Amino acid sequence: MICRDGVLILYNLPRPRGRVGLSLGGESDASVMDEVLAVAAALERLGIPSRSVGLGALRDVPDAVATGAERVVFNLVEDLRGGVSDYCLTPVVCEALGRGCTGNEGVCQAVCLDKWLCKAALAARGVRVPAAAVVGPGRRGAEAELPAGDVIVKPLCSDASEGIDSCSVVRAANRRALASRIRRVQRCTGQAALVEQFIEGREINVSLLQTGERVEVLPPAEIDFSAFPPEQPRIVDYAAKWHEGSFEYQHSPRLLPAPLAPATERAIREQALAAWRALGCRDYARVDFRLDAEERPYVLEVNPNPDISPDAGFAAALQASGRSYEDFVLTVLGNAERRWSAARPAPAARRRGGRAAPCRLRRTARADREAIASFTRATGFFRPDEMDVALEVLDEALAQGPRGHYQSYTAELEGRPVGWVCFGPTACALGTYDIYWIVTAPEWRGRGIGAALLARAEEEIRRAGGRLAVAETAGRP
Repeated sequence: MICRDGVLILYNLPRPRGRVGLSLGGESDASVMDEVLAVAAALERLGIPSRSVGLGALRDVPDAVATGAERVVFNLVEDLRGGVSDYCLTPVVCEALGRGCTGNEGVCQAVCLDKWLCKAALAARGVRVPAAAVVGPGRRGAEAELPAGDVIVKPLCSDASEGIDSCSVVRAANRRALASRIRRVQRCTGQAALVEQFIEGREINVSLLQTGERVEVLPPAEIDFSAFPPEQPRIVDYAAKWHEGSFEYQHSPRLLPAPLAPATERAIREQALAAWRALGCRDYARVDFRLDAEERPYVLEVNPNPDISPDAGFAAALQASGRSYEDFVLTVLGNAERRWSAARPAPAARRRGGRAAPCRLRRTARADREAIASFTRATGFFRPDEMDVALEVLDEALAQGPRGHYQSYTAELEGRPVGWVCFGPTACALGTYDIYWIVTAPEWRGRGIGAALLARAEEEIRRAGGRLAVAETAGRP
């Protein structure tokens, strides 16, 4: 079972009143609770216990983690008091405290938060992006530095369409309006303004999901602006995203799957994967595109850890791909748990004479079966009927995986399996576990491998809430 010891859901508390730019972000703050409730409900349906803790600042993370035994954190933190990018460090702190963490790494989040850095990283890897310039606070921006033609003015380091409205698009002939818009962004957000080439075309959102080492592009969606009057810019501004009573919200439906020509969809999917790789994304992300008059895709933004509330675009893409919300939650938790396991220091196996060699302990793989059967038989400890039982238990552990009754781990040295332990809960005995099999290859006996396997079994039993582990020996020397 994934996350036997539960999951800690971390999220950000609403921003305090009076903060610069609050009027641009109150609704997006409140939407985080929709994500928390959705994830918690999915975990409950999966039978996985969870605990939710709201954070005000980055320094709150250690206390939140320390008050529970969960080894995996579901990270829904999108903003914190302090620096504008403090929230990006949440996974860094969680992992430094010995916890696995869902979603994207801190570096990826920080680069994507800064729209200029994100563009630079994408362009360096051959991903097409609109031309842009950054105008810092107090600066107007020299004419030669700004993109030609129509532009859109955005805060440099905000997401969720914060700071964007219908006046954000400035036509080429109206440079006075451009200067006014730049000043407004600088004043209201305290940030630099990004002046970006406006791509007048279709808007496409592409969600991506990682399962193990495989990254899948989910069905693309299109925002339908056909009901907008000609004079209104066809953009997803703050009202379109968050103000349910607004014209923009009610007249920008999602078309899923997007009605795209095969060649256009193929180009979009390729560019989405290229953007994922360029920025080092993991677990899940969304890439936003605009298509120009020739249907060429331009990446506007990459959203690591996008909104996953049930009515958001990512959840809709999951449904269009045939996945349930529970499948998504299990997938990202599985990714995080694998990273947690890989990052843990491995026990050392003692060599004769007291020397130690690194011993890798991992979940048993199907490829280990033949080696485990061979060295278990080679010990000479077990009768043929006992060997049959051992292989039945091993096969069931492999078939059921982490969710099954039998939990199976392999010790690996010099690139090959040299030890095996299998354990599981005792029937009708609360908190009691049986260690069914623990075996070391004969040529590696006396080198601490069995002790390392036993220690791992005890640790996993403790994390699962067990209080007593029982082991019966083979009854031979």
